[in-house]
Amino acid sequence: MTAPSVIILLGPPGAGKGTQARMLEERFGLVQLSTGDLLRAAVAAGTPAGLAAKAVMEAGGLVSDEIVLAILQDRMAQPDVARGVILDGFPRTAGQAEALDALLAGEGRGVSAAISLEVDDEAMVGRVAGRYTCAACGEGYHDEFKQPATAGVCDKCGGTGFKRRADDNAETVRERLAAYHAQTAPLIAHYRAMGLLETVPAMGSIDAIAEGLAAIVARKAG
Repeated sequence: MTAPSVIILLGPPGAGKGTQARMLEERFGLVQLSTGDLLRAAVAAGTPAGLAAKAVMEAGGLVSDEIVLAILQDRMAQPDVARGVILDGFPRTAGQAEALDALLAGEGRGVSAAISLEVDDEAMVGRVAGRYTCAACGEGYHDEFKQPATAGVCDKCGGTGFKRRADDNAETVRERLAAYHAQTAPLIAHYRAMGLLETVPAMGSIDAIAEGLAAIVARKAG
């Protein structure tokens, strides 16, 4: 039996990782796993790793890489991820990447591909600063790129309340982009050295980006 695929999706805030991961889920039967969702689910389920994470968070600490990896390992053992997973938001550092490599190697598999969504920083400032969401269901919109079909009414749930993140402003976005590049540069180098790095231009349309990603996933994990 072919080992489940492990696709890592890299990209700065606002690059569209969440949207693209959901499209890959539907197209290839993969499951998107984000660190935040994994932690919350493990805590709610009361797993040993989840209880360890809960204790750390309640004490105001940061959950260690070891705990995150244990939670990830538990989740990747579930039957619904038999086709594979898309990791969104993990690993974030070269150290986490090496730990993930070791975990997967212990199970006789490895990362299928690390795909970096390549963006233009200044264009990203405009993209992120224009974001807003439906207050009821969380569906995402944008002042320029994606407005509701009917002004003021959510396409998905019909809600009429919308909200913006306080940190989605130009200055904060530039700081987040700089932090992302500094943190992720060693990670990019790590996967490039392993021959696993793929890049997709991510300033075009959602569908064009999706096709670029799909071509890589079909080749690496199909």
